[in-house]
Amino acid sequence: MDADVKWILEAAAALVALEVALAALAVLAAWGIERAAPPQGRYLVVGGVKLHLVDQGRGPPVVLIHGLAGQIGHFAHSLIRRLTDGFRVVAFDRPGSGYSAPSPGGIREQAAILARAIRALKLGQPLVVGHSLGGAVALALALDHPDCVGGLALIAPATHPLAEAPALFRSLVIHSRLLRGLYAWTAAGPAALIARPTFFRAAFAPEPAPADFGTAGGGLLALRPGNLYVTSTELTAGLSDEAVETMPGRYGSLTIPVGILYGRDDRILDWRSQGEAMTRELPSLDLELVDGGHMLPVTQPDVCARFIRRIASKMPAL
Repeated sequence: MDADVKWILEAAAALVALEVALAALAVLAAWGIERAAPPQGRYLVVGGVKLHLVDQGRGPPVVLIHGLAGQIGHFAHSLIRRLTDGFRVVAFDRPGSGYSAPSPGGIREQAAILARAIRALKLGQPLVVGHSLGGAVALALALDHPDCVGGLALIAPATHPLAEAPALFRSLVIHSRLLRGLYAWTAAGPAALIARPTFFRAAFAPEPAPADFGTAGGGLLALRPGNLYVTSTELTAGLSDEAVETMPGRYGSLTIPVGILYGRDDRILDWRSQGEAMTRELPSLDLELVDGGHMLPVTQPDVCARFIRRIASKMPAL
């Protein structure tokens, strides 16, 4: 056999072996993560999609929708227990995040699935709270399914198109589905586990990340291969999602109470181009700014709870 051909074959075999080893490591890491941060709620199947949710408290309904690379733990860490004394709080893992099964489609498709869940749970027109990308999903829900939303309390929301992905997530913008899958199931997981202290610090900056965020806040779940793949898919698709492009032109049609809470020092999304920008389309928007970063539901749960209650008080039914 030609020496060059033999070298190429040996190199290819070594590369395949490395990929298999990394994939096995990713599977083992995911198993360990799931033991450290197990499911917190129950499951509901709507439209063929299995959703993980928590349903706590009694009173008028409040629905919580998390952001990119998030899950229920972002709310369960500190915020939910501050709301259950007066509200029925229902928090979902969005499709493909946390312990919910993935589903095809973008923001509007996710909103449609959540609308079916709201109807199945007989929540009527709840106050919908959306954090980060969950804010965009909440807005799509209100615009496309007004029978399912009585008010919007958005925390550090994505309201307008982004020219590029936030710096923290830029390495996950991968247009090839094949490369995205290879990356998520091989290199991304181990690399993310090693770099997670840096990742958490960047996500929370300038505020500190709680020491228990990985477990009690479910932060580790975002580092599983399947969740990394969904995060990459949402990032890549979100930059060209038609819903993100067209929704701002529809904001003026909203007649329900809408509030936005933003941290002035948010390092992920800019409150001026997102929160403040929405006041041009919706002058009645209630915009509140506080000192803080992007992860307000975790770092400032009391502030978030007061904001949610204030917006809820504007809803006639509440």
